[in-house]
Amino acid sequence: MDTAGVEAVWRIESARIVAALTRFTGDFGLAEDAAQEAVAEALVSWPLASPANPAGWLMAAARRRAVDAIRRRTTLHDRYALLAADLTVGPAVDQEVDPDRIDDDVLALMFISCHPVLSPEVRVALTLRVVGGLSSAEIARAFLVPVPTVQARITRGKKTIAAARVPFELPAAGERRERLSAVLSVLYVIFTEGSTATSGDRLLRPEVAYEAIRLARTLAALQPDEPEVHGLLALFELTAARFPARTAPDGSPILLEDQDRRRWDVAAIRRGSAALARASTRGLGPYGLQAAIAAAHASAPSVEATDWDRIVVLYEALGRVAPSPVVELNRAVAVAMASGPAQALAIVGELIASDRLAGSHLVPTVRGELLARLGRRPEARAELELAARLCPNQRERSVLLRKAAELS
Repeated sequence: MDTAGVEAVWRIESARIVAALTRFTGDFGLAEDAAQEAVAEALVSWPLASPANPAGWLMAAARRRAVDAIRRRTTLHDRYALLAADLTVGPAVDQEVDPDRIDDDVLALMFISCHPVLSPEVRVALTLRVVGGLSSAEIARAFLVPVPTVQARITRGKKTIAAARVPFELPAAGERRERLSAVLSVLYVIFTEGSTATSGDRLLRPEVAYEAIRLARTLAALQPDEPEVHGLLALFELTAARFPARTAPDGSPILLEDQDRRRWDVAAIRRGSAALARASTRGLGPYGLQAAIAAAHASAPSVEATDWDRIVVLYEALGRVAPSPVVELNRAVAVAMASGPAQALAIVGELIASDRLAGSHLVPTVRGELLARLGRRPEARAELELAARLCPNQRERSVLLRKAAELS
């Protein structure tokens, strides 16, 4: 088996392996380190002789590494004896480890990676590393930060969890519901970065977005009675359905009105619609409302035929349950499509007056578009040029400059 094969197995099985090791050792950091060492061993061994059960091989190798590490800790001899005895029962390579508990283990791992004691950037790095199985280099590429920065965040996260004595267990149902928002917000950040990169020379980072979708599917399977989990998954699926039509072959952005909707992923729309239906059972939360907006776009044959009045109502509802300046800005765009640019321009003016999105390229982008529709071309051009200067993504910046040039 080649390197790509090893990486594929690791990506699929990493959460289960780290979760099981954490339960056995009681040490989150040790479990993750042992699992990484097992992967390094596999990269050397598997090209020479592929195991019959790759996942079982990784689990057995990681457990041996954990035992070796515990052996070196003189204060943990009793635990080592227990683990060593477990390993001598028989070859574990072809056996699952406590299969009845594995789902709870993975869910617990998600909650640990997104624990409130961690900072948001550390939560993202840990989730992608220990639940998603991404390497530090892959995470660094996704978020355009140096590899040492990612490594430092992961190390800091593991030390923080150890210092806080966070137990490897699922929180009680009430506490789990309270902390679920942190898990969902981390997945949302990961997907958002993949669907519209904050900076760099690519508009999309689909590999990052699809990793968030995979994790959201896992969470939905483990927490089937949580509507907002399904709402988040619906938002991801419905948004990702448009990926094939959002960029040209050279990577340049294609605006919504110019997209070939025949290229939208019908299967993803179907999956997203099903998830949205499950999210609607007890009323829609913030993610479910965003998914409903995405569904309105996905079901429309064209921009002109889109139900903009419904989208305005959904944004108004979203603004009540999760108010933010970005929601208001998006509502302004929908209002412009439903009722005309003048009313929308007033909403943008209120945002500017409140200074709630200072320094963002989004406000001058929308204001420039609205001014252009009102025929105020010099003002529109100035706004779009300002937006281009503020925009950190090279692909988006090129679109803004092109639009500004067309207003000359």
